[in-house]
Amino acid sequence: MRVKRYNGVNRKINQRVSLQIITTHLHADFDCIASMMAAKKLYPDAILLFPGSQEKNVRDYLADTDIDFPYRRLKGFRMEKVEQVIVVDACTRERIGPFAKLAERGDVTFHLYDHHCSADIDIPYEKAVIEKRGATVTIMVEILRSEGIDVTPAEATLLALGLYEDTGSLTFTSVCPHDYEAAAWLLGKGANLNVVADYMHRELNPAQIETLDNLLKNIEYETISGISVAVASASADRYVGDVASLAHKVMDIESASVLFVMVRMEDRVQVVARSVVEAFDAGSAAARLGGGGHPTAASATIKEMTLPQATERVWEIIHEIIEPLPVTGDIMLQHVITTPANSVISDSESLMTRYDINAMPVTDDGKVVGLITRQVVEKAIHHKMENQKVTEFMTSEFAIAHIGTPAKALEEIILGRKQKQVPVVDKESGQLVGLVTRGMALAKLYGDSLNSAPGALLHGKPRRAPMSRDLSGRVRDRLPKKTIDLLNIIREVADEAGYTAYAVGGFVRDILLRIPNNDIDVVIEGDGIDFAAKLTSRLDGRMRPHKKFNTAVVILKDGQRVDVATARMEYYAHPAALPTVQMSAIRNDLYRRDFSINAMAVRLNGKKPNTLLDFFGGQADVKDHAIRILHNLSFVEDPTRAFRAVRFEARYGFSMGKQTMALLKSAIKAKLFHHLSDSRLFAELKLILGERRPARAIHRLNELGLLNLIHKDLSFGEGEESLMERCEDMLTWINLAFPEERINGWETPFMALLSGLDGQVVDEIARRFHASARSFGNVMQTRRLIVKTITSIERNRAISNSELYKLLSPFSVEGILYFAAKSNRQEVNQAVTGYLSHQRFEKPLINGNDLIKMGLEPGREIKTILEKTFANQLDGEVLTRKDALELAEKMVVDSLQ
Repeated sequence: MRVKRYNGVNRKINQRVSLQIITTHLHADFDCIASMMAAKKLYPDAILLFPGSQEKNVRDYLADTDIDFPYRRLKGFRMEKVEQVIVVDACTRERIGPFAKLAERGDVTFHLYDHHCSADIDIPYEKAVIEKRGATVTIMVEILRSEGIDVTPAEATLLALGLYEDTGSLTFTSVCPHDYEAAAWLLGKGANLNVVADYMHRELNPAQIETLDNLLKNIEYETISGISVAVASASADRYVGDVASLAHKVMDIESASVLFVMVRMEDRVQVVARSVVEAFDAGSAAARLGGGGHPTAASATIKEMTLPQATERVWEIIHEIIEPLPVTGDIMLQHVITTPANSVISDSESLMTRYDINAMPVTDDGKVVGLITRQVVEKAIHHKMENQKVTEFMTSEFAIAHIGTPAKALEEIILGRKQKQVPVVDKESGQLVGLVTRGMALAKLYGDSLNSAPGALLHGKPRRAPMSRDLSGRVRDRLPKKTIDLLNIIREVADEAGYTAYAVGGFVRDILLRIPNNDIDVVIEGDGIDFAAKLTSRLDGRMRPHKKFNTAVVILKDGQRVDVATARMEYYAHPAALPTVQMSAIRNDLYRRDFSINAMAVRLNGKKPNTLLDFFGGQADVKDHAIRILHNLSFVEDPTRAFRAVRFEARYGFSMGKQTMALLKSAIKAKLFHHLSDSRLFAELKLILGERRPARAIHRLNELGLLNLIHKDLSFGEGEESLMERCEDMLTWINLAFPEERINGWETPFMALLSGLDGQVVDEIARRFHASARSFGNVMQTRRLIVKTITSIERNRAISNSELYKLLSPFSVEGILYFAAKSNRQEVNQAVTGYLSHQRFEKPLINGNDLIKMGLEPGREIKTILEKTFANQLDGEVLTRKDALELAEKMVVDSLQ
């Protein structure tokens, strides 16, 4: 390590400095504040200052406990007087925010304490203790022990919180023996693990629950070099605190070895990374996004990118770390067929025929002087010029590469310049050392996505030009005036700039389906960022460009966003490629989509604005109520498209096309779905169960034999289907009655799906899919008590509100809805809807403190009196707090006699 180790007492610690401060990184967690507290024992005269925010659990802890942590607010603090800065859990300027400026002053000394050994230290330090530990707390404990400094039980608990949080309760791969020794010492000093557990597993607030639900619905998976990776993303209209806790929840639910959680809030994307494998360093990944952390846990904040752009960048980094980017030398041919500069056209033709090649370099003394193609050779021979020198016909303007040239750079040469071959030459001598062909480069860069290029057979017929249709009438009749006005402005700005603008994706599909959708994604043929700037100026909005991807987001004054992308050019190796550059660009954008109904665009400007472009039969499939994939390898490349197809069938009342169905059945026969990870399979099942009418989709999965992927004993007969349909009705009722309430809509039909299975099978399903304890806890509790609960309600037709509350309050809303559906009796239905509409919202009018003030000692009697008083309140016998106090006081007097 390039830093000094701590070797005993550092007497400079105790030297008087005019003004010392102790700080940490911008997003303080428990490791930060615990290490700051420990540093305060080493630097007793120093002031505790946060450079930024604290995680929600940390804020709750500081507010709830009486621990001595006298930190000052940064606002108003005079930096110019600082002479020494003690930094814990960070060692780079970027991580300490406003205090980085002090590192530029020559009169300020820094002492650093950190466990992020992979970080590049850029703070000039007088002292640095950087050790490979699971948490910075471990380093601080080692120093406290060596100095003979004691800690109180409360301080030991805070230190344990930092240690346990940063090491995943001592389970992360970054944990070392020193961390266990520190934990043992803290336990010996009275650390309270109950407090540790409480603050590490806090209940989520409604905004966090909603965001977690969206994260689980928008999660992508990929296995790279044997490592399972998941990236979950969500957008939030309001601030969501403690995204790190959401990452912990997602990690508990999913089985990925590497996880990225990304949440867009206002103009930035908060990223939290987790890794449980040594092969992936989360801290290194976060550093490339401008953040930091350690190998198992890290975070970053991304600005000036839309969420899709940020997600794409994260995937790029993941591949760079797990699978380093290839260079030209990794993919080039080393034995190259060339033709000499003094050869004639007929010689080149013979070589091309003999080796079955379509192009080759022309060389002179080992150096490349040009490129010649079969097309040029054949034309020369056609014109009786076979004896002419090859140098008279070769292309002399061409691009080259070196062995170390990134393979990605070949894309611009091959696709942008339309150069079929790229000679690889030695940097020093200029000699030809290899060759990269178009096919080799594209295969390396895009892999299997080229196995079915645009222009392949669609519905049995090749499609060379799009079906077009004027949608002006539908746009006028089916879109709100506000959306139409925005589209008109986009059209005018595109016309003035000389660009072609398209609305794409679900917006177009929903116009045809008469479904409201005001989210507009625009693709520009031209300069997307320039267009976005002009649109921003016209709308007096704000723009956030991302030059690398040639995209931007335009934010209007009312908060509406318009995502603008630049249509990329692409070379089509397949013979059916479209002849015009304009169509090729938009077609390429549409071809990446899953089904034909999602692969349409509306041209917004030009001679024929509001023209629908449909290369793949999407509008015919909307009319025919058909779901069709875009190419024959669609299910091979992504088997989850089968579940999406079934889901769209049920949602829109569509059916899969004949060819699509045949390809799906072939994929099932080939057992492709058995390669899906359990987490992906269960995620797709939850999405289907979360639909408004999931019974249709589950029936279809059962027909196709896909339901058995969940468990071999799982079936969906008439009884289960009828029960699930009744669950749908109950969910429809509660969504209409309480539209703002967030419930796990998939859980109620899931209980219906499992209703025919015994408990052992349900346990097997729970273990296999690593389902959350809450979800399966609801299922198991509901299954266990459903008969007793329903029987109690059915037998007691005059059941009181308090009795009903006692029966139903232990259950989740999802489980209670299932009760009503399972019973299918009017009296149970009425009781359930009454409880959900009224009794469950009742709050006791008095509490235990009221009874203690009346002279009652703390104990079980308090609980008994409170329960009786609340029961009377539920039954309408107690209407006000005064009534409740009077009744309680009478019971207290009776109990004291």
